[in-house]
Formats: sequence, structure tokens, C-alpha cells
Amino acid sequence: MESMNPQQPLPPNYLDEIAPQTPKHSFILNKTRLFILIGIIAVIIVIILSMTVSAITSSKKAPWERLAARVTATSEIAESSEGKIKNSQLRSINSTIKISLTNTQRDLTAPLLTANVEVKKISPSILAAESSTKMAARLEDARLNAKYDSTYAREMNYQLSNLLTLLSQLYASSSNESNKAFLKTTYDNFEPMQESLSLFTASNE
Repeated sequence: MESMNPQQPLPPNYLDEIAPQTPKHSFILNKTRLFILIGIIAVIIVIILSMTVSAITSSKKAPWERLAARVTATSEIAESSEGKIKNSQLRSINSTIKISLTNTQRDLTAPLLTANVEVKKISPSILAAESSTKMAARLEDARLNAKYDSTYAREMNYQLSNLLTLLSQLYASSSNESNKAFLKTTYDNFEPMQESLSLFTASNE
């Protein structure tokens, strides 16, 4: 019977056999995970950029949408007031306002295009805020109480004051020279009408 030799040499690959075996596919898995992570980050960045661009575009469009809606609402009031105003001076002012608003709606087409605003797609919230419904109701109530002229002068004065403020704000924030020229011309056109209404209101209080 052969005796075991404790000094028997170890096999040459002994260390390889006892070393923990690293899975061969781990490197491939790590690369795949890295690509997935990069892809997710890229998608998030694109979404954030899209939201930022959309917010900036909306913030630039909103004032022009308000202007279009405000001009339309004011025009509706001027149109509906024809035949209801008794004072000849006030009738003349309203007639001038009505014509000027019609011209403004026509001339507003080009600036709205540069602002990428479609009149038929104006935000419902802006349309609601600029609606002439409440003003028309107040005027109708005044007509029934024989106070149409004074109420019209006060309401239209307020409406034109708001219009002038918006025109001024748009002018200050606009960089388009053609749009700035339109805004200045429109402001200069409506300012005397607003002043006439203000004087009429003051003289009839």
C-alpha cells in the first residue's frame, strides 16, 4: 500500500481552480446598463428642454392672444352700442372707436403671425377673461334704467385704458420693429378716444 506524500507538488493550475470565477457576461451587462441609463437621462433632458421651450413660447404668445381677444371684445361692445347712445358727442366717439377697432383687427393679422398666434386657437382662459359678456350685461341694465350714456362712457373708458396698458406692455417687450410700429400707431390712435371718454365721464358725474 502506497503511502501519501504530503510534499506532493500542487497542480500548476491550482490557484486558477480555487479562485472565484467572474461571470464572463458581467462586463456586457454593465455596458448595457450604462447605455440604458444614458438613454433615460437623454430622454429626461429632452422632456425638460421641450417643456422650457413650450413655456417660453406660451409666455410670448399670451399677451398677443390677450390683445386679439381684447380688441374683439371691445369691438363687440362698440358695435352693439350703436343706436343706443343718445348724446351726439358720445355717438361720434363710439363711431370713431368702432372704425378704429375694425382697422386694428385688420392690421393685427401680421403681428399675430410673427407671434405664432392663431385667432381661432386662442386659449379658452384668455377668451373668458377678455369676454365682453359682463360688460354687455351692465350696459343692458343701464339701458333699462335710462343710464346708458354715462355707463357706456365709463365702461368704454375703462376698456380702452386696459387696451392702452396692454399695447404699452407689448411695445416694451417686443423686439420686432414692424410690431413695435404697429403697437405705437395703435396706441396713438386710441389714446385720444380714451381721453375724450374720460373727459365726458368727468363732466357728467
